[in-house]
Amino acid sequence: MYTPKPLDTNDVEVPAELISLLEEISKNVHEVWAAQRINEGWKYGVLRDDLKKTTPCLVPYEKLPETEKVYDRKTALETLKFILKMGYSIKKDDNGGDKV
Repeated sequence: MYTPKPLDTNDVEVPAELISLLEEISKNVHEVWAAQRINEGWKYGVLRDDLKKTTPCLVPYEKLPETEKVYDRKTALETLKFILKMGYSIKKDDNGGDKV
């Protein structure tokens, strides 16, 4: 049986200046997920149905239920913490883009 063992990032504190990235990363995580689902033939549906490939989550991030946003935020937060734990830093350049 598979037992997930994500890197323990409980000791990592995300700097305040990176917290603002969380919602933007969360939104992008959803966009990537949605694009993949659409490419796989999924469509919007009121109920999730794996056989019919319908899901109520094929909506813009802003229209997702809060429970779904929490899932994306957790992914974003853990990604940032993982990057920092691995010794990388994230700095914003003068052109407004972020670079690692």
